[in-house]
Amino acid sequence: MTRAPTPALFPARRMRGFEAASSLLGERIRSAGEKRGFAVTRLLTHWSDIAGEDLARVTRPVKVGYSRDGFGATLTLLTTSAQAPMVQMQLPKLRERVNACYGYAAISRISLTQTAPAGFAEGQADFGRTPPAGARAADPALCREASAAVRGVQDDGLRAALESLTLNFLTRSRTSKGRT
Repeated sequence: MTRAPTPALFPARRMRGFEAASSLLGERIRSAGEKRGFAVTRLLTHWSDIAGEDLARVTRPVKVGYSRDGFGATLTLLTTSAQAPMVQMQLPKLRERVNACYGYAAISRISLTQTAPAGFAEGQADFGRTPPAGARAADPALCREASAAVRGVQDDGLRAALESLTLNFLTRSRTSKGRT
């Protein structure tokens, strides 16, 4: 008498057709984050929202370490030595914000690790937001075309975002036509 195969023996069935990239990579990203102690990846992906723009510009979360007794974890932040005293003064407020992200008092302590502005071996944390080396000024004709395309939009922020998107699209479509 043969037994029917159990569902645990078969791998999870994938969707048919197109799948979102986040669903394909979600498990790998989560497991890589958990190796560093980030059970909630929102701390990494939304760091500027959690810490605020000023702190996010000079800090990076590196690791969450859990103690043996299980009472709270230690968040390790990477910062430059010049910014460390200013960050140190803001740690109580930052701990409250991080715990609000988790939804409970998960972080009991925050430690700072100081590094050079360009970082060292593993992290290579570049704290300055510099444009890519290959960036160059856009063609003025394309800029005029992009601003003409979004002229009717009333909201300034939305108009600027749409103009940037249109300019990127026009720049890429023109360069790809020139290559083929």
